[in-house]
Amino acid sequence: MCCVAFKIVSNQTKEPDRFQQRHLRVRSNDTETLYYNLLRYASDVVENIKCSVYIIASGMFKLNPLHTIPTLNDKGFILWESRAILQYLTDRYGKDDTLNPKIPKRSGMVNQILYFDACTLFPRILQYFYPIVFQHQPPDPDKAEKVEEALGHLNAFLDKHPWVAGPYMTVADFAIAATIATAKAVQFDISKHPNVESWYNRAKKTMSGFEEINEKGAAMMEEMFKKSLE
Repeated sequence: MCCVAFKIVSNQTKEPDRFQQRHLRVRSNDTETLYYNLLRYASDVVENIKCSVYIIASGMFKLNPLHTIPTLNDKGFILWESRAILQYLTDRYGKDDTLNPKIPKRSGMVNQILYFDACTLFPRILQYFYPIVFQHQPPDPDKAEKVEEALGHLNAFLDKHPWVAGPYMTVADFAIAATIATAKAVQFDISKHPNVESWYNRAKKTMSGFEEINEKGAAMMEEMFKKSLE
């Protein structure tokens, strides 16, 4: 692992970027991460966002035509979509397949949770907080209820095992941990879902760099959210 060298363009306030950075702490300490904070809430918000996007676009257009972050450059191999990057790094540089298992049933469970996060849980949280933070709209109770429903599904997943995709910690736990940190940042009370709360506390103790990377970024999001409610 000491010879690993790659670059990731990311934004620490973004949930997908946080779980990726935390995963890298587990796998390697030789990583150059470029932070671009695209989120502004000053009076010149539009101007600043345009400027930040231009900085990324000017350097990344040929690498990632979608202009999305995070984007990985691993010695010329370009990859975007955070969960794809997470699995790639595990497969490429992991010492074994513990975090991203290859046994079909275990792999299926990991993918199931990753898709649940990408298609259900995180989008519902995003649909709730985005209008509040960026469009200055009041909280929508119906959207909040949808988030609670998804958290309830996650709570049910955790009925039978200590980690989200089975008896062992996997890449799915890294992804979900960042999403739950975001949910907490926008004032969802995970104590209503005891399995989720127990799992989250377990993840905090087990995942290297959890507080430094995940909770620091989530705290930035929480500050933005609170300012939007004022």
